Amino acid sequence: MRSSRTSWAVAIAVAATLSPSVSVAGEAGGTALTIYSTLRPGAVPPELYRDGGRGQSVPGYAVVRNQRELALKSGRNTVRFTDVAALIDPTTVSFESLTDAKGTSVVEQNFQFDLVNTQRLLQKYVDRAITVDQVRGNGVESFRGTLLSVSGGLTLKREDGSIQILPHNAGIKLPELPGGLITRPTLVWDIAAARAGTHKTRVSYQTGGITWWADYNVTHEEGANANACRLDVGAWVSIVNQSGASYPDAKLKLVAGDVQRVAPPGQVHSAPMAARAMAREDRAAGFEEKAFFEYHLYTLGRATTLPDNSTKQIELFPAARGVPCEKTLVYYGLTPAYGFGPSPITDRNYGTQTNKKVDVYLTFKNATENNMGMPLPSGRIRVNKMDSADAALEFIGEDKIDHTPKNEKVLIKMGSAFDVVGERRQVNFSVDTSRRTMSEEIEVKLRNHKREAVTVIVKENLYRWVNWQITSKTHDFRKQDARTIHFPLKVGADGEGVLRYTVQYNW
Repeated sequence: MRSSRTSWAVAIAVAATLSPSVSVAGEAGGTALTIYSTLRPGAVPPELYRDGGRGQSVPGYAVVRNQRELALKSGRNTVRFTDVAALIDPTTVSFESLTDAKGTSVVEQNFQFDLVNTQRLLQKYVDRAITVDQVRGNGVESFRGTLLSVSGGLTLKREDGSIQILPHNAGIKLPELPGGLITRPTLVWDIAAARAGTHKTRVSYQTGGITWWADYNVTHEEGANANACRLDVGAWVSIVNQSGASYPDAKLKLVAGDVQRVAPPGQVHSAPMAARAMAREDRAAGFEEKAFFEYHLYTLGRATTLPDNSTKQIELFPAARGVPCEKTLVYYGLTPAYGFGPSPITDRNYGTQTNKKVDVYLTFKNATENNMGMPLPSGRIRVNKMDSADAALEFIGEDKIDHTPKNEKVLIKMGSAFDVVGERRQVNFSVDTSRRTMSEEIEVKLRNHKREAVTVIVKENLYRWVNWQITSKTHDFRKQDARTIHFPLKVGADGEGVLRYTVQYNW
């Protein structure tokens, strides 16, 4: 919070002791982290990086598992765990004694999250006496008074009865830490133990404020002809941790797939993001992928540290070199505003506006023989091309891909061609309502201003009705689905190609 209420200098003269426990948590042992992402491919919210971003806006969650040793006495024990995530879901917490599972049980569990901050401290001292140090000229005036309000600023009743609004540079001294406030989110267990001594225990819970996504960096190289090409494909995993806890030397797993999860009814607010660190891991002992239920699991072969309020990048797999690809030009003359209707569309003006852009796509197969073959998590894919003049990589386009299994094709939309343009128009149109038929003739012109010939796929939607028949055509077509056809059209260097076809609809 950035208002004047949090700009006061608050000093604690006497530190209060938190409520004692019969036993306290021992040193943390091995930590394991499985992260699930609900982030849409390529959609990284700006809140993840802006100052003031909050963990509850992070589209993902994680299951945290921690092993540690606890000293328990026979009978009832109060155990406090203070190093848990601020965005923990307390309903998912699980505690287990690996030493004596049958004889050890949790009788009661509490999650305490009333954390110390300036505003909460001052609220606890309303109607109580405090000491104020206020700058006066070259000196400091010290006086006492009763704190009346902390809303919209601090209001103090001095010992002489006068009311004073404290300035921002006033220093406030509090005699002690009020009860009920803690410095970190804390899990408190009432544990019944049949066996006294040191127990090896395992704690697991689910937390929000943590997510991951994949980024693919691709370098494009021209092939033997205008449509052939080769790609170098590298993949990195980015992990954002705003959960309110750090995970040192953790065993890391990432789950890729659409995992069903019930949306929580509300959100818990965490503290604003602090300074962030961006770290990259080396290649030693990278990710190992395997099928897991109906998803895919990526397990890092080494321990890694995920500090709170940080972003880390780890290589998903070594760059695949020389992946064969194909460049495809596609012309879709209809503007996006037009689509299919629930009944025959007899309006002759429907769909007559044209789009001139010719889109460019790159396609490659995620197969072992192409130096690929690992199931690819959803993410953003960026393509660069080397400028031969200075050997510098220049950005040429990006797209997002969904989860892609092995042996499936990856389609990357790069943008629109500069030197190839299209034009679509309606040549003839007629309707015979008595025979329930209509006929439409379409002409498509493609102009190629390149120095080499190109092949363009002309995509046409037969949008007026479901029953159709091509009655005449200047070029052959391929039927893609019930209402989509493709015309491959070759256009010479610095030339023009013209396609015409007539479609008849019946209902």
